[in-house]
Amino acid sequence: MDNLGTLFLAELVGTAMLVLLGCGVVANVVLAKTKGNGGGWLLINFGWGLAVFAGVIVAFASGAHLNPAVTLGLVANGATEFGNGGLGVTAPVDFLTVITYIGAQLLGAFIGAIFVWLAYKQHFDDEPDAGLKLAVFSTGPAIRSYGWNLITEIIGTFVLVFVVIGFGRNGDASGLAALGALPVALLVVGIGASLGGPTGYAINPARDLGPRIAHLVLPIKGKGSSDWGYSWVPVVGPIIGGLLAGWAAIPLLPLLG
Repeated sequence: MDNLGTLFLAELVGTAMLVLLGCGVVANVVLAKTKGNGGGWLLINFGWGLAVFAGVIVAFASGAHLNPAVTLGLVANGATEFGNGGLGVTAPVDFLTVITYIGAQLLGAFIGAIFVWLAYKQHFDDEPDAGLKLAVFSTGPAIRSYGWNLITEIIGTFVLVFVVIGFGRNGDASGLAALGALPVALLVVGIGASLGGPTGYAINPARDLGPRIAHLVLPIKGKGSSDWGYSWVPVVGPIIGGLLAGWAAIPLLPLLG
């Protein structure tokens, strides 16, 4: 139970850091009167990559899943323990451990989003476009087509989880930390640059749902709708993509060496 508490805290703080810096770069690019206003898509891509870098460093003890799709993908792949064996902080994979990881990720994402709002409070107040305010917190499609949006999220998350499992075959850590902070950061930049255009590449249910709930409850001036009609896509798509990657890695990765 001591290890489970450490793993919960690592996932919570790591995911909070991920969302604080990731949603923070979106705020810097899209909100009115910021220093980074209009910085563009590549700035957002690199910002999210570095956000993942920071999250992995902070959550190294838990293996840095930071993402329910990664957690469930590892379960589908047959993982028997979560955490970091090199640090001696592990827990067996069972229902309680999985719920602990996912709960920490959702709570951490919610907390990180609150800090983004605090950091950019005056800019949220000055931004007239409710859609841009929501974009800071959660993803949305460039062309709204739930079926195709779902496919995009499945593909993007499959790439993330498949590569994470591939790197982690010979390591002690069970999640993004298996790659090391810099490789996983570059992987996320690559996914965003290549596959992020249609949906904004949530590739992480906690990253989207936690901040969307924060958008709902925070007293954001002129915030408008939280777009709950779309909210299931960046949750269901990444979960499917993560599970498919976990299952596909079982026969494929041994063949790839």
